[in-house]
Amino acid sequence: MRIMTFNLRFENDMDGSNAWSFRRELVIHVIKRHKPAILGTQEGMWPQLEFIRDNLPEYHLHSPDRVLDGTSQYPTLFFLKDRFSIHEGGEFWLSETPKVHRSKSWDSAFPRMMNYARVSENNNGHPFWVAVTHLDHMGAKARYEQAKILAQWVKARKGPVILMGDFNDSPGSPSHALLTSKETGLLDTWEILDGKEDKSSFTQHGFTGVPRKTRMDWILVSAHFHVTETKIIKDHLGNRYPSDHFPYMVKLRMKN
Repeated sequence: MRIMTFNLRFENDMDGSNAWSFRRELVIHVIKRHKPAILGTQEGMWPQLEFIRDNLPEYHLHSPDRVLDGTSQYPTLFFLKDRFSIHEGGEFWLSETPKVHRSKSWDSAFPRMMNYARVSENNNGHPFWVAVTHLDHMGAKARYEQAKILAQWVKARKGPVILMGDFNDSPGSPSHALLTSKETGLLDTWEILDGKEDKSSFTQHGFTGVPRKTRMDWILVSAHFHVTETKIIKDHLGNRYPSDHFPYMVKLRMKN
């Protein structure tokens, strides 16, 4: 089962030649080429998510009870329609008032959200939880408090869990340490296969293709899964990249 996390970079005309209108077809191409069974996106504004949905009809866009507006960036799950049954799901804001639309707390620069579902493969009835999120890029306290909310959510689930997203933090940071603690019970897929923690692992590149900052895009899993492959996807067309982040994809197999 292929799982991909993909920060799309929000639709911003100030990006000039890297604006969404110039790279959206490349985004579709990358998803089609690698064909994740489950895709988790970040920074997507609703028209961007609609474009993906309309151009990849084999995927279901999971947006239960979503309040739509013209400014929000929505972490969003996409599932291959012919492969999964969705049993329940939802989304909430990573704040002290999680049911309040666009709420933010602490030193968070922007409202941050989580989108989740409980699903099962059609050929394998064992259900599991999967979630996508995006932590704040500015507030260190906010990131940790947002990670605490995620950790509490994970600990309240029964059964296998996958948590992916752009965590805007480094391996070994307080938020990473919390989410991968024994108490929370998640493992970093990159670390499971002993991936190198050097510049080659960095997932942000600012549309240049040159890795920078840190490995901030993670896929974390409970011990119910075998990780058989990890891959940072660096597809591009000439000097055009689909986003300012590299997508990160893993192959998972549920343990017997």
